Amino acid sequence: MTAVPQVRDFAVNAVQQQFRIIGAGPTGALLALGLAQQGFSVVLCDRLSADLLVSRSRAYAITHSSRRLLQDLGLWADLKDQMEAFRSLRLDDCSNHCTAWFHIRDLRLANRTAEAIGWILDHRPLMSLLLERLEASDLVALQLDDATPAEEALANAGSGRWIVAADGPSSMLRRWAEVPFWSHAYQQGCLTVKLRLTGADQHCAYELFRPEGPMAVLPLGQDRYQVVWSAPMMRCRDRTASSPPELLSALNAILPDGVNAVQLLDEPGAFPLELSLAPRLHRGSLLLVGEAGHRCHPVGGQGLNLCWRDVTDLLNLTAAVQRGEMAPPSLPRRYSRRRRMDLVGVLLSTDLLIRFFSNHNPLLMPFRRLALFLLKRIGWIRRFSLSAMTDGPGSLLKPLPK
Repeated sequence: MTAVPQVRDFAVNAVQQQFRIIGAGPTGALLALGLAQQGFSVVLCDRLSADLLVSRSRAYAITHSSRRLLQDLGLWADLKDQMEAFRSLRLDDCSNHCTAWFHIRDLRLANRTAEAIGWILDHRPLMSLLLERLEASDLVALQLDDATPAEEALANAGSGRWIVAADGPSSMLRRWAEVPFWSHAYQQGCLTVKLRLTGADQHCAYELFRPEGPMAVLPLGQDRYQVVWSAPMMRCRDRTASSPPELLSALNAILPDGVNAVQLLDEPGAFPLELSLAPRLHRGSLLLVGEAGHRCHPVGGQGLNLCWRDVTDLLNLTAAVQRGEMAPPSLPRRYSRRRRMDLVGVLLSTDLLIRFFSNHNPLLMPFRRLALFLLKRIGWIRRFSLSAMTDGPGSLLKPLPK
């Protein structure tokens, strides 16, 4: 496979800068909006139509790092009423029957008046608002329902243009440009489903560590919840194929005492899980953003927030380019370097959590009990852990965020 020369030989003029983003999901769309607000010309492409981009049934756990990005882009006020805040986070080690709690006071923020640990945001209002804002921008050209091959997009990379791969874990752009990429498939898969629960605290998110894999129970408002259930892939597929009463019965067997699943609200879906990373998030003028460059286990709701921190760091760098504080050709290298610590830290910590808790190993049981005991008893450990979940493992080395 022959690499395209223009991808390697890249030089730009400050006046000619343009971005072509392949992938109009939440990460690619947020990046496009931020770049347009900085004055860049952006072409945003996706093989899916606007209706298909919006119609995905999914909810996301939003941490304060993502909250700050949404505020900076002027989206927070319009989305806040669509979100459900959670003010506590309950961790259960189901094998040891141990529980630990996080509360708002455990947040390590400069602003101590935070109203929530995090928020649950449904995909549909998010994508609807993003597409509405992008369509209204004079600097964004939307090319949806567009099956332009990856090689053509790369061939169009030339003087004054960056190409951004935001096309997900199976990124064709990354493959065609032969960007080095490391990937490890987990034996676990993931089942997601929205349902109605009774007996749950509507302002609490639950993370249940079980031998077959973790389960997150995320509040969507009223008595609606998103369940993200990790288990061996074949078991996930069998559960998605089971009848609604069978699936509800399986859920009720493992939910916390007093919490009952009473109704499915959508069709369950299952997908495989992997740990993956591109050691460098660039090749010439090609930049990898979001799951095109990395993927982690969904434990702790880290995936989307990690992708959006890619967007935050890249926008900080492009702002420096616009102000003339950084030479444009150095942008890809600086972006890769800036993201490295956060990505490696999150991928390692989520992987260690799975290896530590997703098993029946009797040698690990005392250490797991000790870990939950320390979380319950020692405030600075909770603050350290919650800071790592909120802003990435490197956050304690930086000034307190807002």
